[in-house]
Amino acid sequence: MLALISGQGALPALIVAASKERPIIASLQQFLPDELAPDLIFRLENLGTFLDSLKRLGITEVCFAGSIQRPEINCNLIDDRTKKISDQLLEAINLGDDKALGAVIKIFETSGFNVVGMDVVVPNCFPESGIMTKRLPSLLNKQDAKRAELVLNQLSPLDVGQGCIIANNHILAIEAYGGTEWMLRSILRRPLFWPGGGILFKSLKIGQDRRVDVPAIGPDTITQAKESGLNGIVIQHGDVVILNRDHVIKKANELDLFIWVREADI
Repeated sequence: MLALISGQGALPALIVAASKERPIIASLQQFLPDELAPDLIFRLENLGTFLDSLKRLGITEVCFAGSIQRPEINCNLIDDRTKKISDQLLEAINLGDDKALGAVIKIFETSGFNVVGMDVVVPNCFPESGIMTKRLPSLLNKQDAKRAELVLNQLSPLDVGQGCIIANNHILAIEAYGGTEWMLRSILRRPLFWPGGGILFKSLKIGQDRRVDVPAIGPDTITQAKESGLNGIVIQHGDVVILNRDHVIKKANELDLFIWVREADI
């Protein structure tokens, strides 16, 4: 039996809709889902008690989906069942994103749960490689994609984000704490002498655990990319989910943007 640990955004609801059987839905109290009604709500200070609740419900598998920010832990609220793992929790909060998620996964696995990726719950969730739109990437766009891949690969050991914006071989922005939307909005203040163009590039980090924090693009990403003056979006094959795929492709065609699912060079 599966539990979906749901954050915010469109991804959790799409996973539920595509699942053969509805999973138990659980969420952090500080980051309730946008489109789902949780069966269980918990805080990290009560994680031990929450894990006991999952066991009583017969849960054997857990899938994480959706966005959250790193919550603060109030040591005064840690209950008795969580005290034995509180040191691991406090350490995890102070680590980089990948290490923090890895520590949380280890807690779940040590407690007897099998942590699975969304590709296990929703087979074929990653699009096939190729260009999905009427507009095609130019030679310059392809060169920018190659540079973007190199940039993110070099940044992976630093546990920085899963995207960047490249135009004419120039790095305009790198995804960090604020996520993709913040990154796209940041280039609205680009120098006036820059005429526009360029790509949004998304991929997993090298060595990232594929079971959590899988990057995604959706209809809002298309709108934001257009507003930011980009030519299109490049996602690394097998690394990025497209939410509402048909709608995304239709919208990209309407706005004259390309979407390229690209095979990795490196």
